[in-house]
Amino acid sequence: MRKVLICFAFILGSTAQAEEVVIAALGDSLTQGYGLPAEEGFVPQLQAWLDAEGVEATVVNAGVSGDTTAGGLARVDWTLTPEVDAMIVTLGGNDMLRGLDPAQARGNIDGILAASKQAKVDVLLVGMSAPGNYGASYKADFEGLYPALAEQYETLFYPDFFTGLLAEEEGAATARSETIQRYFQGDGIHPNAEGVSLIVGDIGPSVAALAAQVKDQGR
Repeated sequence: MRKVLICFAFILGSTAQAEEVVIAALGDSLTQGYGLPAEEGFVPQLQAWLDAEGVEATVVNAGVSGDTTAGGLARVDWTLTPEVDAMIVTLGGNDMLRGLDPAQARGNIDGILAASKQAKVDVLLVGMSAPGNYGASYKADFEGLYPALAEQYETLFYPDFFTGLLAEEEGAATARSETIQRYFQGDGIHPNAEGVSLIVGDIGPSVAALAAQVKDQGR
């Protein structure tokens, strides 16, 4: 009888685990949690938010500091393991910091989304706001590639990784405005723990929608 109970408990545990949607967060230092204790980074805080909301999902940190869209494309195939049901794609910040061609970034993200589609993995594509120092055309081209690709591949779309911080200042044009610098680390680029909390609070519902979409499809 004891063996039967142990076996039954194992089956229940396996079933519960199978219900969890596994989401890979493919990104750069913003995803990886640069400059923060492990538990205060984007992925751990997002996981805590999902847990608190009762969302049955596990987020895997696939962020690599310094990664460009090309780096993300180079490792997307081994990120899309059989266990992964969905993916958050947050790339492009380092391309912009280096002034790389928006067309190149678009091609790389296109490749990432194509690989996801081939693997039947749902995606939440996260956009980025480009700096104005490369000119209006560069800014428009870079910012425009995200919604265009989201529409092309019919993915869920979140307009700007820093939306949760921008909400703190009505009418702000950039997440680096002076009044919200308190949410950034000393480099003025990476959010601090409080900033990440605001970011997670805003993007969280979109990630929950991603998990729900996977479950609705029976995957």
